[in-house]
Amino acid sequence: MNKSFISTDNAPAAIGTYSQAVKVGTAVYLSGQIPLVPETMEVISEDFTEQTHQVFKNLTAVCQAAGGQIQDMVKVNIFLTDLSNFAIVNEVMSQYFKQPYPARAAIGVRALPKGVQVEIDGIMELPSTN
Repeated sequence: MNKSFISTDNAPAAIGTYSQAVKVGTAVYLSGQIPLVPETMEVISEDFTEQTHQVFKNLTAVCQAAGGQIQDMVKVNIFLTDLSNFAIVNEVMSQYFKQPYPARAAIGVRALPKGVQVEIDGIMELPSTN
């Protein structure tokens, strides 16, 4: 099995026992990203829209480090502490993805690390090099 571990300084460093992403063949499994600013490892702000943008910026950086683009994501899981923010997620997500959109789940949760309001993980399929 061809497995490699993805790491970039352009996204927050792993805070625990996990990798930013793991590549197996052409599939890349991205760990959950929260709205930490990579340079400071601090939450960008309390504003939900700003938090969501930072999460997508972090995901973009990990996708690029793995050799792809955020548009190559085929599945995203969005974890929200308040499902009433779902419309904002849709609006922000539309700024990072164009159609066809990835498959997606949105899950309401009680709490997320560091008290943030949003976390997103997913799977990316790298384009064929043939």
